[in-house]
Amino acid sequence: MLARAAVDAVRAVGGSAGGVYLRSRTEGLLRMAALTGLPGALFRPWWRIQVNRPYPVAEAFRSGQAVHLPDGEAAVLRFPQLMAGLPFPFGSLYEPVRAGPERFGVLLVVRPATPGVPVGAGDRRLMREVAERLARELAGLAEAGDPVCWDADPLCVPWPLPAGGAGEAVDRLAQGVLSVDRQGVIRFASAAAGRLAGVPAARLAGRGLWEALPWLGQSAYEDHVRGAFLSCEPVCFEARRGPDADPPALSVCLYPTASGVTVTLEAPGLPVYPPEPEAAQPDDTGAGAAARAAGGRASGLYRPVALAIALTEAMTARQVSAVVTEELLPAFGGRQLAIYLLDERHLYLAWETGFPRGFLDRFDGVSLDTRLPGVETLTSGRPLFFESMQHLASAYPGIPLDADVGARAFLPLIASGRPVGSCILGFDTPRGFSPEERTVLTALAGLIAQALARARRYESEAALARGLQAALLPHRLPVTGRVATVGRYLPGSAGMDVGGDWYDVIETASGRLALVIGDVQGHGVAAAATMGQLRSAVRAFALSGNTPAQVVRGTNQLLIDLDPGQFASCCYVLLDPASGRALAARAGHPQPLLRRADGRAEVLDLPGGVVLGVDPAAAYPESELVLEPGALLALYTDGLVEVPGRDIDEGVERLRAALAGACPAPLTEIADRLVAGAEGQADRPDDVALLLASWS
Repeated sequence: MLARAAVDAVRAVGGSAGGVYLRSRTEGLLRMAALTGLPGALFRPWWRIQVNRPYPVAEAFRSGQAVHLPDGEAAVLRFPQLMAGLPFPFGSLYEPVRAGPERFGVLLVVRPATPGVPVGAGDRRLMREVAERLARELAGLAEAGDPVCWDADPLCVPWPLPAGGAGEAVDRLAQGVLSVDRQGVIRFASAAAGRLAGVPAARLAGRGLWEALPWLGQSAYEDHVRGAFLSCEPVCFEARRGPDADPPALSVCLYPTASGVTVTLEAPGLPVYPPEPEAAQPDDTGAGAAARAAGGRASGLYRPVALAIALTEAMTARQVSAVVTEELLPAFGGRQLAIYLLDERHLYLAWETGFPRGFLDRFDGVSLDTRLPGVETLTSGRPLFFESMQHLASAYPGIPLDADVGARAFLPLIASGRPVGSCILGFDTPRGFSPEERTVLTALAGLIAQALARARRYESEAALARGLQAALLPHRLPVTGRVATVGRYLPGSAGMDVGGDWYDVIETASGRLALVIGDVQGHGVAAAATMGQLRSAVRAFALSGNTPAQVVRGTNQLLIDLDPGQFASCCYVLLDPASGRALAARAGHPQPLLRRADGRAEVLDLPGGVVLGVDPAAAYPESELVLEPGALLALYTDGLVEVPGRDIDEGVERLRAALAGACPAPLTEIADRLVAGAEGQADRPDDVALLLASWS
């Protein structure tokens, strides 16, 4: 199914490569399940994609919407992290594979760039048809009990078009010629190619390009090859093979098409001085070297850039640690990660993954005077690399070890000369650390330290904003005979997303209750301060006996006069506890929900005006409501119903259904149920306010 879908999609839209990502058994992880038209090993860093990362594959899966990128310019504007790792001119299309609410994965096609020309409606339709057909087939498997998850390496599907051969004319050239298919397998090698490679031409055919020419996989040249396969544009460069090779340097050109790549090799007539590639390991020959060179070795340029972009989006220490886990560990083949943060000359464990449960507890809170590698890397400012656990045990006799086999790297986290903490990378098998890897890891540690330092400052400000928010929200709500009220507030869980939402219940002089909810645009201390001013203003207008329209209009004028550079939404309901009659005014705020006594819940349709703080002449019409005994009114802010990439109407409908299903139950329990989904979101960008009022 996967192979057919990948090939059909590529053929349908004139692509040069394609594939399918599927969900895995690991929560939040997509894995490349099928790939055609590209050498799988060359794209190993993209075999695994976290669904919360800013990549088009993840975006299509999360949102359920197709992503179409006609060229590199469109891609860099929307997904700079993708282009940091693949800075080549190519177009790409991503279509979610889903059957109703069931999300299986993403179908993708890579094709030549079309600068300035958007993806046409016909190609969009063809991609959608292939994805829908695959979704139906996968849904059939799911109904039969198959979990439809992928937890293996990708299936490399043979390219449907032949790479072609070469005739006697090619063998007469002094220039070596290779015909390579889209999977990176040599299908033809000229006699000159064999002479230049030092291998008989007949032995080159059928071998992988990096197996036959292992020096081509060095990081100095790997991006050239990757770019040729992706962009379908010719690439030429000069490669040094080593002082013992004959000749020691070659001019290499790659001429890609939809059916394959022609590679030419030529001994240059003049001396060349290309960048010196990384030193080959003693066993870097044959297929082992090809796999390491093509798939595993971290690029000295790509990894710092990609990690830096990802770190700019991380606002808390937890998010920074998660980015390091998702980006750094796979790049270097690591399996364990621990991050310690410095506080009052002690190191405290902030994040761990891959270590035996409880093993690191003994090191939590260690003093800087303790002789441990995680401490000494910070106090000395030097990274420490141990190629085996025996080397670690020899350097630190008596140190507890979590494994007998493996390797460890201890990196100092220092930002602008100030110690932040230390980072431990663990590997399951002994391994060396090349000079390039040591340099890259040290540079990445500096980026991580800067991000952690910024996150700690951010979290300090968040604590201030939360304190201000807590002080400004009502500590208790009024209790009346026939009206019961309950409020809930949740700060955003993604960084310092605190401050803008509020609710209030006000007893007016006439005996009526004012139910108020609002949302100040923005987050942080400034939003919390503006919220406090608006809450005080609404309370003052309400206690003065004003109608709902007058209260909202007066608050609007006050916000304009204050000119804090922010706007706000608000919903104000004035309820008569004796009769159940109410008057409401709305300023750009989500519509309230009403659950009737018979259990039906509906979204009200109250007219309203623009948000507060925009138009001094804005009008706010009043609406009349009549509550029946047993009715329940729900006021809420958009943080409770908004999900990135989804229509807000879907969120309102989910809340309406939840309100209908939560009754009958105590009002406090209903409130807890309604906010439970938002409370469990790890990276919720907005805060949440909810106010429930029941009339009996």
